[in-house]
Formats: sequence, structure tokens, C-alpha cells
Amino acid sequence: MTTRRVLQSVLVATVIAVIGLVVWLVSSSDSPEPTRAASGADAPAVVNDETHIVNQAQDEKAVLVEFLDFECEACRAFYPAVEQLRATQGDELTLAIRYFPIPSHVNSTNAAVAVEAAARQGQLEAMYQRMYETQAEWGEQGDSQADVFRGFAEDMHLDLEQYDDDVADPEVAARVQRDFDDGRALGVQGTPTFFLDGQRLEVSSPDELVQVVQEALAK
Repeated sequence: MTTRRVLQSVLVATVIAVIGLVVWLVSSSDSPEPTRAASGADAPAVVNDETHIVNQAQDEKAVLVEFLDFECEACRAFYPAVEQLRATQGDELTLAIRYFPIPSHVNSTNAAVAVEAAARQGQLEAMYQRMYETQAEWGEQGDSQADVFRGFAEDMHLDLEQYDDDVADPEVAARVQRDFDDGRALGVQGTPTFFLDGQRLEVSSPDELVQVVQEALAK
């Protein structure tokens, strides 16, 4: 083989290698970064031993889990649909909630901590419902609404000394954070995010949520 042909062969091989490298770099940059949820084995369970069950179906056919933020207006908009499902499908549908306080919402974590503190006195559901029923009064405020939430606890005749201790307990805040961290690992980016039997639902309206769940239960 002549020197010229050798140089031509080397040049062609180099060009092919460069093209291959460019293609690899482009495809890598276009691909979304994998999440823990995508890896399967590393993703946390959608429901764990700490998860709060707001309705345990007697003849369970499906489990609906909501990652929620009590200051989120969209969550409040979906709340009546969730309550409708509980009323009409409660014998077959187990409902669970997990905390996902959006950091940009000033009182989302305060609200979650208040609900968790109420849960420690067996009043999870009452405080959970109170938060949505009154959200228009305290939501989107620039200062802490912790005193408002304490007033809810007083109205519910909770032990206020215990409530205050629980609100201040770092473990209560850690409990809320664990839900949030699990949500992030499962790919939750906003609220409300629903999972039906472990699969994330893509629903754009409360009516669609009801329809999807009812269709799943009818199978």
C-alpha cells in the first residue's frame, strides 16, 4: 500500500471516529437525565408504612395516592373530586395522601406540619379537610399562618400543649420532608400528582380524574 493510500485510510478512519463522537454527544445532550423513578429498583414505594390513609376500602380494588400541597390552588380544585370518589367509590377505592409542600409557597410546610401534628392526635382527616375549606382565607399570604393553624387545632379541641410540642418537634418536620423526598424521587414536580396502583396519572382536570379512576375500577 502506498504512503498516499495509507494517509487516506487514516484520514477516513479519523473522520468516522469524529462523526461518531459528535453523534454520541448530541444524543446524550438531547436525552433527559434519568430520575430515580425511571430506574425502578431505586425508586421508593408510592405507599409505605408512614403513608396516611384517608379511606381504607373494605373491598379494595385500587389505591389512589395524592402528593399534595395544602396551599396549592390546583389541589383545592381537585379536592371535591377526591371527596366525590370517596363518597361514591369508597368501598372499592383506598385513598392515601402524601405531603409535597412546594418551597415557593410560604405556608405550605407550616400547613403540612399542622396536619401531621393533628394526625398524632387522631385528627388527620379533620385538619386535612379544614385546610382546603379555608385555603382562600390563609393561602398566598406573605407571613406565617401558624397561629391560624393553631386556631384550627383549638377549634377541633385538640390538646394544644401536645399540638405545640408536635409542631416544634423536628421529627414532625422530618416526616413531612420524607414524603417530599420520596415524591421527588418518584418524579413528582408539582401538585397535585396522583398515582393509581403505583402508576402516575396524567390528568388535567378533576372530572378527568374521576373518569379515569371509575374506569379503572370498572375493569
